[in-house]
Amino acid sequence: MKLSAPIYHLKRQARLLSRQAKIPLHEALDRVAAQEGFAGWSLLAAKSAEAAPAGVLFAQLAPGDLVLVGARPGHGKTLMSLELAVEAMKSGHRGVFFTLEYTQRDVLDRFRAIGADPARFNNRFVFDNSDAISADYIVKALGSAPRGTLVVIDYLQLLDQKRENPDLMAQVRTLKAFARDKGLILVFISQIDRSYDPTKKLVPDIGDVRLSNPLDLSLFNKTCFLNKGEIRFQAAD
Repeated sequence: MKLSAPIYHLKRQARLLSRQAKIPLHEALDRVAAQEGFAGWSLLAAKSAEAAPAGVLFAQLAPGDLVLVGARPGHGKTLMSLELAVEAMKSGHRGVFFTLEYTQRDVLDRFRAIGADPARFNNRFVFDNSDAISADYIVKALGSAPRGTLVVIDYLQLLDQKRENPDLMAQVRTLKAFARDKGLILVFISQIDRSYDPTKKLVPDIGDVRLSNPLDLSLFNKTCFLNKGEIRFQAAD
């Protein structure tokens, strides 16, 4: 069944409906799915041909990778990152989500948005929204994480918000070395600079990443940028 719009557009419609109608996100998702001819959002997500990009992207990731996922607000960067975690867990690995933004309920709502049930993954998913999140905190928390664990960090620009934390460059270098040594995949969600103009460039790129502090973006060996349902993946040469 062909959708009336890309699945990322439909997710955005559901989020807007949730806010406007003051209803839970899962109810808004089901309403949007009904408009598309599906009994519920989980069926839409499972059957949609456009629900597969994360699987294609995950197949191109390897232990030790640092991945940057960037988009403007509401264009799917958090959902894409969670989809990557789901793909990792489907493959028998662990998924970890560090966030300075979301509550556990927020993340569970987003699991539903991508048609995934966290309960099916037993103890393979870990959620952490400690105020102490930084590179040192993440390294300590993942000291016993098995090889192949996919870790989402939400988000890049918040890592050095506290003065007592090392600068952003130092933290990303620490995490890069840690990922390589432990065989982990680290996915960093990133903000996009307000100067990005979608009328001039369909999808943002590495030059559009918002940085208030210096950071060598070549530390990331893979990138994924999204806008209005368009996805651009690139691996370093």
